[in-house]
Amino acid sequence: MKLSAIVISAAIGFSASAFAAEKEAPPTVSIPRLSMDMALKLAKASIDACRKQGLNVAVTVIDRGGHPQVVLRDTLGMDLTLAISKQKAYTAMSFNSPTSQLEGRFPGAYSVPKVDGLLIAAGGLPLTAGGAIIGGVGVSGAPSGEQDEKCAQAGIDAIKFDLESF
Repeated sequence: MKLSAIVISAAIGFSASAFAAEKEAPPTVSIPRLSMDMALKLAKASIDACRKQGLNVAVTVIDRGGHPQVVLRDTLGMDLTLAISKQKAYTAMSFNSPTSQLEGRFPGAYSVPKVDGLLIAAGGLPLTAGGAIIGGVGVSGAPSGEQDEKCAQAGIDAIKFDLESF
């Protein structure tokens, strides 16, 4: 008699926990993403900042996967600036660091910067929101990488409030 009571109690306990498990919501992970509108606003603000200095540049904004989300080249920006701005954005996103801070970090003939798609030159900045890397921005075409980076920062500053809402 005691054995059957134990078995029945165990069966009820297992079915109750199984029923409770079915009611629980599956775990979800929220991944912040840069919207196309925010990426476009960032790129346009970067172009505008360089225009104020009389510079024609290209700007690339990439998403967290390293894919171009917005690419803009000003009227007189050279074609080569398109590839360079993408590489700067990708490098900044990959290392979560301004590319200007990476210069001189990898000495040696067979160092990391020799990997295709990376470019260690000022002008690339990572994009972060809510503690997560959401992409990168790269600017190319100014006479110096420092000017490129200032224009990239102007673009980020234009969406700073939007990034804080993630």
